Amino acid sequence: MPLIPEEPQIHESVPGPRAVAAVGRTASTPRPVPGPGPRPAPARPGNPGAQRGPAAVPSPRTPQRTAPAATPQIQLIPASVEGALDAADEAVDLLLDTGRAPGEVLVLTTGDPHPWAAHELSFGEASYWAQHDAADDVFYAGADAQRAASRPVVVLAVNGGSDSAVTAALPAAMARAGALLIVCGDPQRVNSLLATGV
Repeated sequence: MPLIPEEPQIHESVPGPRAVAAVGRTASTPRPVPGPGPRPAPARPGNPGAQRGPAAVPSPRTPQRTAPAATPQIQLIPASVEGALDAADEAVDLLLDTGRAPGEVLVLTTGDPHPWAAHELSFGEASYWAQHDAADDVFYAGADAQRAASRPVVVLAVNGGSDSAVTAALPAAMARAGALLIVCGDPQRVNSLLATGV
């Protein structure tokens, strides 16, 4: 007589696969994205912090939106004149990797223009500044560009220029930075010019 496969019987006293899976499985939680500094999370659909499920209860320590700080946070990244553009590019990459939107970043140079700016200017000033006004991508300009508007993060590459040009660029970059100013340059030169000019 052929054997007929029978369904296994699961008794209530024996733990089944569901019990084992529940014990061995960890709840998946969204990974926090590190940022360059503390800032309130924007209220938008899909915000991992807002989708915690029914057990999440707002705590009294929930950050509240406040007026922007009068002075942005300043970070100095040591770099030579020749390496300032590379350091600025690395800072932009890190900012984008940690969740900053490209339209929140402005890169200024004190010496030669950034290669992106030189390339885009080859198509004419109108299209170059139209990209600035669209504010949907990282924008590169000279530190002396009067038309460059404020953005939450400004990266200043001290890649040349006279001391007076750098001294003028530092407060101009600070005035354009809403939350964070990253200066890529020789720390001794930058600190001495900050002390005398800003």
